[in-house]
Amino acid sequence: MEQWAELRRQHFVGGKSIKRLARETGLSRNTVRAGLRSKRPPAYRRAPAGSVLDPFKGEIHRLLREDPRLTGVRVRELLEPLGCNAGKTVVDDYLREVRPLFAPAPRTFGRAVWRPGEVCQFDVWQPRVEVPVGHGQTRRGYVVIACLGYSRAGAGVLVFSTRTEDLLAGVAGCLERLGGLPQLLLWDRQAGIHGHGGRPSEAFAAFCGQLRVGWRFCAPGDPQAKGAVERLQGYAETNFEPGRSFANELDFQQQLDAWFAKANGRTHKSLRERPVDRLADEQLAPLPAAMPDCGRRWVARIAPDPYLRVDTNDYSLDPGLVGRRVEICVDQQHVAAVALDTSEVACRHRRIFARHRTLTALEHARALKASRDDRRASGDEVEVRPLDVYDRLIA
Repeated sequence: MEQWAELRRQHFVGGKSIKRLARETGLSRNTVRAGLRSKRPPAYRRAPAGSVLDPFKGEIHRLLREDPRLTGVRVRELLEPLGCNAGKTVVDDYLREVRPLFAPAPRTFGRAVWRPGEVCQFDVWQPRVEVPVGHGQTRRGYVVIACLGYSRAGAGVLVFSTRTEDLLAGVAGCLERLGGLPQLLLWDRQAGIHGHGGRPSEAFAAFCGQLRVGWRFCAPGDPQAKGAVERLQGYAETNFEPGRSFANELDFQQQLDAWFAKANGRTHKSLRERPVDRLADEQLAPLPAAMPDCGRRWVARIAPDPYLRVDTNDYSLDPGLVGRRVEICVDQQHVAAVALDTSEVACRHRRIFARHRTLTALEHARALKASRDDRRASGDEVEVRPLDVYDRLIA
């Protein structure tokens, strides 16, 4: 190739004739002439040989037309009865070349540009390590993550289940930390938030109606539609969790809030700006005076054993209300019950997330002890006879 380039240089630049070049290089005139006429460097080329798959390509096309996801192993198995003995590499290379011709056209993505205050994307992240919850126990946690589309400002709230009530509490906590309401809440088809066929669950629809915001769900299997929160979640997985330890769920939430404050203050790679600066330009609607009630509510009658079981834990109730019906409300912070007829407070406990614990309020324990003392004084206690009485009766 170097000689070809040199011949062209001496002829076209230096002005040497073909006869002189042939004499100086020892090449024939025809060889020099062919080199000067060729516009491409000389290279050895041979006619392509046929492939061992040539007789079976029609059958391969038919199989891919029926099922574009057919594996190479299965294709070779179906071709063996026809006499094909092609190896794995030959078949896989050919499938890699022709499979896109039979598969559905892949989706193309455009860069989404969101207006200020238009959308807030949500997702649920499950940390790898369980969160300490006290009493020597740990528990699997979930983090509801939010990311505003325009500013890319993010927030996160720790919850301990993916029930609708807990997810909505996480959404409310994220919106409070972001300081306003967007026009649209964007979710994937998360159970508890998504109902069926692209419609919201009743609880999520009621939540959005109270806040006067809209909602939108991604198509099935299309997490790229909310890429902003997906990237933020990936950043949290690699930057927040590794190398950290937590005392309890409150410490986890405090460290998470501090991390988001730090992340929102860093320059965003795509925006070339800090999310905290763009957050000032977000046209968010003001938060209501009180966020929607996201607690679980139900009605029950207080049993003679005045305890309420919530999430494997027993919380004491006022023994003076035994037999009365109470409305129970359980949120992320408290477990409370109120009598339906008189609105008396049956209990109000701080909720714990450890398992199989019994919590008895001091006033409830005193009331139980006082009721036992009253029964003893009135003689209602069951008589306990000494064993020698029974010995004499047997004798």
